[in-house]
Amino acid sequence: MKIAVLGSGCTTCKKLHVAVKKVVKDENIDAEVEYSTDIRRIVELGLMMSPVLTVDGKPLTVKSTSEKDVKEALLGATSKDKDCCSDASNCCPDKTDKKKEGGCSCGGNC
Repeated sequence: MKIAVLGSGCTTCKKLHVAVKKVVKDENIDAEVEYSTDIRRIVELGLMMSPVLTVDGKPLTVKSTSEKDVKEALLGATSKDKDCCSDASNCCPDKTDKKKEGGCSCGGNC
């Protein structure tokens, strides 16, 4: 997994990067953490503010740069056990990424 903090180099961006690195270490998340000041990457995502936190190229919403909020966002994005199906009968029975016959209603991401 690749986690990136994209920003302008401001204090808030740096705080977010530090918080992300700490949460990744503390929660033993298997991820590469990157910090980039290449504003073009933010614009390519269609965003006009920084900092931006991404997991595998997809932006995440983070309430603040606090470790608590960063942890909540990252664990939500990396959790393999979260129930993403509103109707359990359509979900994969063992909650893996295997699709049940006919396809999983959550695209095999449950």
